[in-house]
Amino acid sequence: MCAILCIRRLLQVVSPGVTAAMLRSYSLDVSAPLLRTQGYVDGRWVSAASVFPVLDPATGQEIARVADCGAAEAKQAVDAAYKAFQSWKRSTAKERSILLRKWFDLLTLHKEDLARLITFESGKPLKESLAEVTYSASFLEWFSEEARRVYGDIVPSPLRDRRIFLLKQPVGVASIITPWNFPSAMITRKVGAALAAGCTVVVKPAEDTPLSALALAELAEQAGIPAGVFNVVPCSREETPAVGQVLCTDPLVAKISFTGSTATGKVLLKMAADTVKKVSMELGGHAPFIVFDSADVDRAVSGAMASKFRNSGQTCVCSNRFLVQSGIYDRFVEKLGRAMDAELRMGHGSDPQTTQGPLINQRAADKVEQQVSDAVSRGASVLRGGKRLHGSFMEPTLLVDVSTDMLCTKEETFGPLVPVLRFSTEEEALAIANASNVGLAGYVYSQDVSQIWRVSERLEVGIVGVNEGLLSTPEASFGGVKESGLGSEGSRYGINEYLELKYMCLGNLEP
Repeated sequence: MCAILCIRRLLQVVSPGVTAAMLRSYSLDVSAPLLRTQGYVDGRWVSAASVFPVLDPATGQEIARVADCGAAEAKQAVDAAYKAFQSWKRSTAKERSILLRKWFDLLTLHKEDLARLITFESGKPLKESLAEVTYSASFLEWFSEEARRVYGDIVPSPLRDRRIFLLKQPVGVASIITPWNFPSAMITRKVGAALAAGCTVVVKPAEDTPLSALALAELAEQAGIPAGVFNVVPCSREETPAVGQVLCTDPLVAKISFTGSTATGKVLLKMAADTVKKVSMELGGHAPFIVFDSADVDRAVSGAMASKFRNSGQTCVCSNRFLVQSGIYDRFVEKLGRAMDAELRMGHGSDPQTTQGPLINQRAADKVEQQVSDAVSRGASVLRGGKRLHGSFMEPTLLVDVSTDMLCTKEETFGPLVPVLRFSTEEEALAIANASNVGLAGYVYSQDVSQIWRVSERLEVGIVGVNEGLLSTPEASFGGVKESGLGSEGSRYGINEYLELKYMCLGNLEP
């Protein structure tokens, strides 16, 4: 029987508005094999010269110390992945499919432990963490099925003595660089596609949330994924530039997949340019949430709650700018405020009553606080929340009388802030919504079918939710336009990011 690690931390919060539930002591109970703190390279658990702390963002307390891998470990991982690629690419699609399915089954079997890891290292409420594990596993299931559907083409030849074949082949070693807000699902969405295609990978998880990535490595090994096919190199913020340099410039790396900020994505693109690597990126968003006069206001409020406050507003498709038409503006704001009062409860993610955990760190809370302060200084009014609490906790905040000159309408928030702008016409709403250099997701609430089509087609985003606030599913594509990224993840198209097209001409055939 697995040993149980029990880590108890006290959340000491003395700010006004903090509930008694936030002052309890919480335990992280995780089966010992899933709490890994070393890197995973070539099927072995490896130490580094130093370690770095992983903190519970709700308490600021240390929950683990993880190997601080550097350039040397990253190079070892790339070399191991390249060596493993020579045999993995020759495995059959069915063999890869079976292994991915075993990995999926293990995630499902251990979902409670995996969810607790997510909650303690990212602050996410446990209910959401459980949902993330299910979502994470679904990509392994999806791509285990897609592995057997990588079809080429036979193209009619213009010449009688030739046959034209278009073949799809894996690109090679893929560097997978992932964020902290979905520390499990952002890995499997990329790695599931890569392994299904026949690629091998080196994963660099976010420094805030390495434990979920290492738990995935443990389960990959249990599933029988061969040594070197899946590698994980955790590192601190200080070592990230050196590790990133290796993963983005080593000639043995053929592909880079990154989810994170637009600014970081641009840096990685420049690094990848010298060796002309295949790149896909899911970068920042600034999602508009447009509510027209014809909308069902109750459904719009429900969608706003789901879209905005999931993970305390820390998702790349979170609604960031709420555009509400004049005819229903006051009614929408009133109902949204009541819904926030009734449904949102702050606390440690382990408490079953918690719906809003902390932000990932104090820098994140500082940004939200700055946006609120800027908006108020420019004439906005705070209807709910607005206060910075202890550590990285920030009250869910509702702002009205918001204008387009405020910071919260110009840059992504990544926090529980709802700025509501008033608009009069459809053209005005579209002009505001599209006045951004990024375009990941957008939301439209209307019961006018013609308007739904017009607005959905004219919104400059890669994903549109119509009368729906939760969009993500492995069956659908996920990607943005403008500076929100390159390529697409999930769906039947996601695997193409890890494939190359080869033209084979068979000539001199007897007619």
